[in-house]
Amino acid sequence: MTADPERDLQDSVAGLARILTGTQPLTQTLLQVATFAVSAIPGADGAGVTVLERQGPDTIVASNELVRAVDAVQYGIGEGPCLLAVQSRSTQRSGSLDGESRWPSFGPQAGRLGVHSALSLPLLIAGQPVGALNVYGRAHNAFDEQSAFIGEAFARPAAVTASQALLLEESRRVAAQLEQAMTARTTIDRAVGILMSRTGKTADEAYETLRQRSTQDGIDIGELATQIVVQALARARARRKNPE
Repeated sequence: MTADPERDLQDSVAGLARILTGTQPLTQTLLQVATFAVSAIPGADGAGVTVLERQGPDTIVASNELVRAVDAVQYGIGEGPCLLAVQSRSTQRSGSLDGESRWPSFGPQAGRLGVHSALSLPLLIAGQPVGALNVYGRAHNAFDEQSAFIGEAFARPAAVTASQALLLEESRRVAAQLEQAMTARTTIDRAVGILMSRTGKTADEAYETLRQRSTQDGIDIGELATQIVVQALARARARRKNPE
């Protein structure tokens, strides 16, 4: 952070535009968002980003261990500025967490960790929260009106970055699931072929045999197919090594 808050904000927003790639994992992108937030927002000693994921647990990153510890308290007790920022879709600011009436359980615990100020900003896309940016300061009253203004200005492009990172992550997950499904289908087809050659059954009959064994043994049909293929390959190698 320099002595020019406007320049710090400009540099941090420009940094956001450079970090989104198709190969970088979601957590790394969010960590960079948090790092840029610390550079942009006056009074910040650390920051964290939480994104709300549809496919599973929310993803949470922190710029340092202190932020991680404070966020662990917040999410552990289900009370704090981030949760309220998402719920209310509005900025939450406090300069005296240890005496904060909005979070009577979270505030004192954060204070005992050495964090007395918080600035939590919802990350909104078309008015809907995709997550929140949590900025913490060790000092009392670390965040003034200017800090809140800069934080809100930073949160707008940060929300776009976080949203795009989530979409990329979901695309990678779908691609991986499709690849797994295609691999499983290929393995099942090979197992069906093996059963056909052993029993003289048709493809439909061999598949039904495979399905019934899967149900009886309580094992996924893809895993059973893999076992059949592996066993067949092992027998074929053994025959090559020890021909009759």
